[in-house]
Amino acid sequence: MSDPVPTPTHRGFQIMTKPMGPKCNLDCKYCYYLEKERFYPQEKKFRMPDNVLETYIRDYIAAQAATGSNEIWFSWQGGEPTMLGVEYFRRIVELEQQYCPPGVVIRNALQTNATLLDEEWATFFKQNDFLIGVSIDGPKKIHDRYRTYRNGSGSFDKVMEGVRLLQAHEVEVNALVVVQRESARKPRDVYRFIKKAGFKHIQFIPIIERTVADGNLAGPPQTDQDIEAQISRWSVMPKDFGDFLNAVFDEWIRHDVGEIFVQFFEVQLGLWLGRPAGLCVFAEECGQALAMEHNGDLYACDHYVYPEYKLGNIMDQKMETMVMSPDQIRFGEEKRTTLPRQCRECDYRFACNGGCPKHRMLATADGEPGLNYFCGSYMRFFKHADPWMRTMAELYRRGRPLTEIMEIARQKSNRQSRRAKGA
Repeated sequence: MSDPVPTPTHRGFQIMTKPMGPKCNLDCKYCYYLEKERFYPQEKKFRMPDNVLETYIRDYIAAQAATGSNEIWFSWQGGEPTMLGVEYFRRIVELEQQYCPPGVVIRNALQTNATLLDEEWATFFKQNDFLIGVSIDGPKKIHDRYRTYRNGSGSFDKVMEGVRLLQAHEVEVNALVVVQRESARKPRDVYRFIKKAGFKHIQFIPIIERTVADGNLAGPPQTDQDIEAQISRWSVMPKDFGDFLNAVFDEWIRHDVGEIFVQFFEVQLGLWLGRPAGLCVFAEECGQALAMEHNGDLYACDHYVYPEYKLGNIMDQKMETMVMSPDQIRFGEEKRTTLPRQCRECDYRFACNGGCPKHRMLATADGEPGLNYFCGSYMRFFKHADPWMRTMAELYRRGRPLTEIMEIARQKSNRQSRRAKGA
């Protein structure tokens, strides 16, 4: 197993930091963060001031070091953080080194659309051991459908230029792949392209955006058409995302185990082994992955950057105090305490825990609210992958290489093929 991205642990917390706020040079149609500008109507220049930046780096290092951690991750997101320029991030590294305690390693993860990268950026990332997550949705036609500039032109060509620069400088790179309505129906095209582009670590991020103001979407026993009428045109349908995961899993388990690391599969294997969730989406409780805006405002979660979920500002309060506040503790616990009965009694609760609360917008079969929009997706995957996950878990416990699963899968496929020909 691998751990290609930093994830929160039970001992501490993680902050996804937006030093540029929601400002971006692209205008991706499905982006949920661009709208956050409206929360700062007086803001002329979205840029974290030096005093806020220094306070954040100093206090975050101190808070993480207090947990006993000897490796501290900073996660820089946006908007598009590279709009700040290389010198801004040189200052970040300088401050990190200034406040880093002896024996502690500090690492940085940065999420980017890669369109503004050049030789200077790539050299800086390599020299300072940055982990770069590049947003890329698949081949040009798929990527350019929604990831566009403000004039409507596609960003694919510039993204690939940036990716090639990073790879040429041997920068550690992940692919952050949004799965939308159309791309969900082309799983092998997407997966094979990402592999061919040279990515070894892949995160698939399904997109769902409801167009109704509030309340639950129509759920079972209503039809997909009922749900589709209440979500955006780019939102992925639950069945399609489940089929997408299964198709990618089938190819991965036959050809790519040990070579390509798909976050969803890695996290699920950990859960099948009885480990704590390596991703907040599938943890029993949440509240440990927070978001911070450019001015130091701290929010309960990256998906809950709304006034009612603002915990305070780091210039006024210690971040540990806000993380441990009654409101934030309750926010985290409600993921568990508000689970509908259907989820509590589900055989696969250990692998899901109701998913992200942001997506609990369906009703259960008996009408109880709080069913995750992706419940159908996850169930299709869990039932399909269950025997393989159990086999891999057993290989791991026996100290056997997980790559052996590929030969097991190929032998099973050959037997099925022979039986089909015999019939």
